[in-house]
Amino acid sequence: MTAAVPDSAAPSPAPANGSEGHSGKAWGGRFAGGTDPRVESFTESISFDARLAPHDVAGSKAHATMLAENGLLTAEERDAIHAGLDEVLGEIEAGTFPFRTELEDVHMHIESALTEKIGDAGRKLHTARSRNDQVSTDLKLFVREACDRLDELLADVQRAFVGRCGQDLDVVIPGYTHLQRAMPVSAAHSWLCWVEKLDRDRGRVRDCRARLNESPLGAAALAGTTLPIDRDRTAELLGFDRPAANSLDISSDRDFLLEYLFALTVTATHLSQWAEEWIVWFSTEFGFLSLPDAYTTGSSIMPQKRNPDVPELIRGKSARVVGALVQALVLLKGLPTAYNRDLQEDKLALFDAHDTVVACLDLMPSIVAGATLNVAKIESRLEDGFLDATALMEHAIRAGVPMRTAHGVIGKLVALCEKTGRRLADLSDEEFASADGRLVSGGSEELRSVLGAKNAAAVLKSYGGGGREQVAAQVERWRGQLGMN
Repeated sequence: MTAAVPDSAAPSPAPANGSEGHSGKAWGGRFAGGTDPRVESFTESISFDARLAPHDVAGSKAHATMLAENGLLTAEERDAIHAGLDEVLGEIEAGTFPFRTELEDVHMHIESALTEKIGDAGRKLHTARSRNDQVSTDLKLFVREACDRLDELLADVQRAFVGRCGQDLDVVIPGYTHLQRAMPVSAAHSWLCWVEKLDRDRGRVRDCRARLNESPLGAAALAGTTLPIDRDRTAELLGFDRPAANSLDISSDRDFLLEYLFALTVTATHLSQWAEEWIVWFSTEFGFLSLPDAYTTGSSIMPQKRNPDVPELIRGKSARVVGALVQALVLLKGLPTAYNRDLQEDKLALFDAHDTVVACLDLMPSIVAGATLNVAKIESRLEDGFLDATALMEHAIRAGVPMRTAHGVIGKLVALCEKTGRRLADLSDEEFASADGRLVSGGSEELRSVLGAKNAAAVLKSYGGGGREQVAAQVERWRGQLGMN
């Protein structure tokens, strides 16, 4: 949720009993003067941390429940706090909540509004906690939810790739290394390549979620509290596995944020690689596939153009995600333990990277499912580039030719074909025998069974390879794993 944060010059409401001091701030008891308005604008974070409001309310409700169970609030105060927090959150989500720069952040906005609504019970909510453990809790709740959302979106893209494997299983395409034609594979093998990469992305996200699931709440500023609180209880209420063990570590720990940003960065890198490959395939020079009109655009001057703008932007937006990770690393590298105000800046990188990757993943299933392979165009050039050379070399190996010898023999045959404008399948049995008699020792039919791109793809048998039999088995495995059967 992103809350609207209007500019406002309205002054802060006067404190109910003057305990905030002349500054009018919740922390202002020891201050005699007010804050320079430029400092208020410079230090505010409500313009971006307002989206943490649901998580802040969830943490506050759990905290109030625990305080009541341990005698630090009455049941009536707890209930008033819960009802008031729900009302405040409702206003924020409805867009009617009055944000004010001088209240700094989402935590103070919610606490101030709560106190205005329910009085002194609201002033008790912050008992035994600090904004330091509060913001860490909010961020962990946000990242935990973000991990779940990202995992769902990644699975949707995987299903889109697997979902088209059946129609493309018997389409043979060139596989490339160095962007040079190398060996033939089933088109579905290429789709499963991305499914594997995305699954590793999902694994990183799940690992991040598991590691972050320790509750910071109750660490207070940095050293805990003298008050009788139950950190196990708040951890339980918020769905954490346990409370984090060191209060000094908690307030400065952003490992979970770095880890999530790294997971986002690897995912964005994979999406960029996919986009680059499909942009190339979409070009007239390749012509391997057509993209749906809904995900391409035209030119303002050239009427014939159809540009792959969405994949290009997916490729381009990956740079923002990489930058967010670097921003967070540089932000943290020089900080001492416990909280420092620098940490306010971590959310900008987090939110932007998360939103960027989510936006890319949200579009991808429709692009993947809606693309069309130009089979006729692919097949018209499938025999270019000697895609069957490796299969022929391995035929020679099976016939008893040492691998390095076979490599040299087939290399010379390729050179002969290039010189005479032929393909390997065009060579006569006599020319093969002249190169090495063992090539035809099993007969012409056996030799010819590996020549041509489709034949060369059909004889690929190793686990995880690009031949039809292995690819079909992998497709079924993924269909089961992704709940598509």
